[in-house]
This record gives sequence, C-alpha cells and structure tokens, in this order.
Amino acid sequence: MDRIVKRTLIITWLYVASITCGHAFDLDSTVDDEIRKKYNPNQLINDVSVNNKALEKNIKAESKVVKDPNLPDLPKIINNSTSQKQADINVTYKKYNGGNVKIKSGTSFDVTNSTAISDWQRKGTSIKFTVGQNIYRKKYTIPAGTEFRGYIIDSHQPQITCNGGLLVLKIDTMIYKGQKIPVVAYVTRANDKKIFFNKIKGERTYLKTLWKKGDWGRTIFEKMLAVSIGLGADSSTLILTPFPAMYGTVCLGANTILSPICAFFSKGEHISIPAGSNFRIKLLEEVMVD
Repeated sequence: MDRIVKRTLIITWLYVASITCGHAFDLDSTVDDEIRKKYNPNQLINDVSVNNKALEKNIKAESKVVKDPNLPDLPKIINNSTSQKQADINVTYKKYNGGNVKIKSGTSFDVTNSTAISDWQRKGTSIKFTVGQNIYRKKYTIPAGTEFRGYIIDSHQPQITCNGGLLVLKIDTMIYKGQKIPVVAYVTRANDKKIFFNKIKGERTYLKTLWKKGDWGRTIFEKMLAVSIGLGADSSTLILTPFPAMYGTVCLGANTILSPICAFFSKGEHISIPAGSNFRIKLLEEVMVD
C-alpha cells in the first residue's frame, strides 16, 4: 500500500512540474515576440551609437578649461636644449654674392671662442669664434656678434719625450650680417699666447721633467751629507763619517744618469682652453663684403 502511495505522489509531482516548465517556456517566447513587435533592434543600436557620440561631445566640452581673463597665463614648459637645436637647424642665411667693400688679406680680428677647445677633441670637430665688440675700419664696420667658424684638421694628445698635445685649426667661414662668407684664415694668438703655423702646442716639459726626475738623488745626497756631518761632530763616530756621504754621492750620480732616460719616456702637457678665451684670427686672402 505504501509503495502505491509513493508512486502516486511521484507521478503527480512530475506532472505538475512538466506543466509549470511548459507554461514558463510559453511565457518566455510570448515576451520575446512582444519585444520584437514593439522594438527594432537595428534602430536600438543606432540610437546607442548616437547617444555615445553625444556623450563624447559633452565630455570633451566639459574637459575644456575655461580661461578666466583675470588670471595670468599658465607657464609653458620648454625643453631648452631641443629648442636651441631646432633654432640652429632652422637658421637661414642670405645668399652671398660678393660685395663692394674689400677686407684686405692680413686683416686681424680679436675674437673669443664660444666653446672649450682641447686636445681631447677629435679631428673634424667644429669650432666657433665670436667678435665681442664692433670693429671700425675706414670703409666698413665689423659688428659685434660676427662669427668665424671652422674645424680641427689635426689633433693629438701629449706624447713621450715630453711632447705636448697638438691642435691645428682651420677657419673657413665668416657669418657677417646674416651671410655665410667663405674665407681663408688662420689663428695667430690662442689664449693670449702667440702661436705659429696655425698650430696650438701643449707645453713641452722635458727640462722641467728632467729636473723633477733628479729630485730623488738630490734629496738622498742632502740627507746623507747631513748624517756625515753629524757623525763627524762626535769623535767616537768619526770613522763612519765618509760612508753616508759616499752613499748619497752614488745615489745622486745614478739618478743624474737615469733621469734623462726617465724624462724621455714622460709626456708633455695637455691643451685645455676654456670658452671665452681671447684669440686672434688673421685673413690669408681678401674678402668682399657689403
């Protein structure tokens, strides 16, 4: 009897569940049909895109900063190195077609170097000099700011035998009143020192180095001589008096013989001229200007 009751309950529950699920599926499909009748999905997509565009416009409009005329302008951040490089690149010069005024060959100009110059710089490095103040001549005036440009045609650092560094410069351009004028010129004074053959030489230090290399022998000799004098002052040590002096003399002699050889394998001084130093440039050929 119990089994019959249980089976009856199970069958009744399954029947009710099937009717409920079927009704739910019918209701779901009915709702979908009603949505399709009342709404166009394509129109809905278009409306959404239009609304998005309008929203973007509103956001952009709201993001714009409204400038108050009573407030000062905001500071601008400028990369100085970049702007300077762009300024150099964008400089345009007037075409040079000669002139009616002649600057004679042999004319000299006192200038200063715009950047540091040293024997560490390689061959081909650009150099620039600037006229510091107006130069007045009979028929023309060289204005302050006129530039002479060139490059290093030879360079080496100090070498053995106390040979100093070397720089050979070539000046081939003059920037005069916005014109690039080709010139042939050379440097006659560098850092207020007269130079020859357009060559800036580091100091040759052989004699100075030779004297320094002899310091050791002279120092030992002086010390041993003082010891000998001290020993000679006491009768008990008188017999030892000559030995320190002899040792010092041997050291001094050996050092005197070896110091020239040691100096030979030493190097001279570097060339290092800071920016703003005084130079003099001399024209080798005449130049025609306006």
